[in-house]
Amino acid sequence: MNPIDKDKSDLYELIYEIVRLVPKGRVTSYGAIAEALGLRSGARLVGYAMNLSHSVFPEVPAHRVVNSAGLLTGKFHFGSPEKMQQLLEKEGVAVRNDKVLSFSELFWNPRTEL
Repeated sequence: MNPIDKDKSDLYELIYEIVRLVPKGRVTSYGAIAEALGLRSGARLVGYAMNLSHSVFPEVPAHRVVNSAGLLTGKFHFGSPEKMQQLLEKEGVAVRNDKVLSFSELFWNPRTEL
């Protein structure tokens, strides 16, 4: 593994650690995680990490990570487009038209919560 890959792997693990802290029934955003890690313009990197998280152990609740408007932009990385919504709804998060309802009330900000 070259040093650049190792650095990205370590960064992904930090991202996964934060996502594992998001409480059930709450959501956060790609950008909020990036900001908590001091990654300017790092939301896309967090998205890449979420896409790769489905085979990571311990499990990463990637379904709790949405975009800054509460949209389920990562839903196509869950095996079926409905799975992300189903996982959120199982935790009591209401979703309509691929958007978390009451997003601002359910939003978990790692910068203020950690």
